[in-house]
Amino acid sequence: MKNDKREIFGWVMYDWANSAYYTTVIGVLIAPYLTSLAQAQVGENGVIVDFGALGAITAKSLYSMTIVLGVSLQVLLMPFLGAIADFSKLKKFFMATLCYIGVVAGCCLFFVTGENYLLGCLLLIISNVCIGSSLLFYNAFLNDITTEDKRESTSSLGYAVGYLGGAIMLALNLVLIQNAESLGISRGLAVRLCFVSAAIWWGGFALITFALIKTRGAAREIPKGDNYFTIGIKEIRVTFGQLKRLRGTLLFLIAYLFYNDGIQTVIYQASVFIDQELFIARGLPSDSGFLLLLFLETQLVAMIGSIVLERVARVIGAKNTILFSLIWWAGIVIFAYASLRETWQAWILGAAIG
Repeated sequence: MKNDKREIFGWVMYDWANSAYYTTVIGVLIAPYLTSLAQAQVGENGVIVDFGALGAITAKSLYSMTIVLGVSLQVLLMPFLGAIADFSKLKKFFMATLCYIGVVAGCCLFFVTGENYLLGCLLLIISNVCIGSSLLFYNAFLNDITTEDKRESTSSLGYAVGYLGGAIMLALNLVLIQNAESLGISRGLAVRLCFVSAAIWWGGFALITFALIKTRGAAREIPKGDNYFTIGIKEIRVTFGQLKRLRGTLLFLIAYLFYNDGIQTVIYQASVFIDQELFIARGLPSDSGFLLLLFLETQLVAMIGSIVLERVARVIGAKNTILFSLIWWAGIVIFAYASLRETWQAWILGAAIG
C-alpha cells in the first residue's frame, strides 16, 4: 500500500538521521580539522604526496582530494547499486548495511589525532561513500511508498526535516565546543566528540526508518545470464542509447551534471575555505564554534527555503525555479571569491547559501 503515513514518516526520518552527520561532520568540522592536523605536521602548504610532473597533494588540498576520491568511488559503485535497487528485494538490507558501516567509520573519527590524519581521510572516504550510496536506496524507496501526486511534497518534507535535524545537531555540538574549557576538555577533543555524537545520531534515528519501511519485491526480474554488475552496465548503455534520441533530456542531464557538481563543490569546500581565509591565513587559530554557528544559520534558512521553493515551483514552474536558484548560486560564489574578507560578510554568505 502506498501513501502509508507510518512508512512515509519512516522514510522522512532517514533524512533527519543522516543530515545531522552530513552537516556537522562532512559539511562543517572534518575539513578544517583534517587540514589543521596536516598543516601541523607538514606546514601550511607542505607536500604530503608528490606525483612529480603531475603535481602534489598538499596540506591545503588534502581534504579536496579525499572528497574527489570518495565521490569517484561512489560513481564506480552506482551502476552495481542501482541494479540492486531495481532488480532485487535487497534495497532495505543494503541501505541499512551501508548506513551502519558509515556510522562505524564516523565513530572511529574520534581516534584521529596528531600524525594519523591519513587515517581520518580513509574514514571520511568510507563514511562519505556509505552515506551517498545509502541515499541511492533511500531515494529509490520514494517511488515504492508514494503515488506520483505525493512524491514532490514528500521529498520536500524530507529536505525540510533533514535541515531541521542538521540544525539541532549543529546547535548541540556548538554548545559542546563553546563550553569545552568549562567542561575541562580541549577544543580538539570536543570536535572529536562531535564526530561521534553525529554518527550515533545518524545510526540511532535510522533505526526508526528501518523499523517502519517495508521490504519490497524486485521492481523487475534480472535477465538470465546477467548479474547485478553486468545488468547495471547494460542499463547505462540503454539509457545513453535512449538519450541520443531525446536531445532535450540529454542537454538537461549534461547541464544538471555541471551545475550540481558546482553546488556540491561549494558545499564541500565552504567550511575549509572560510576557515583558511578568515582565520588560518591571518595567523589565527581555527574557530570551530564560529563555523558551527555559521552553518546553523544556513541550516535554519535552508529549512524554510526548501518549503518556500516547493511552493514557488508550483507558481512559476520547476524550470524557472531552477534557473532563479542557479543565478542566485552564481552570485554567491562570485561574492565569496571577490569580497569575503570579514566575519560579518560570512554571515551574509551563510544566509544567502541557505
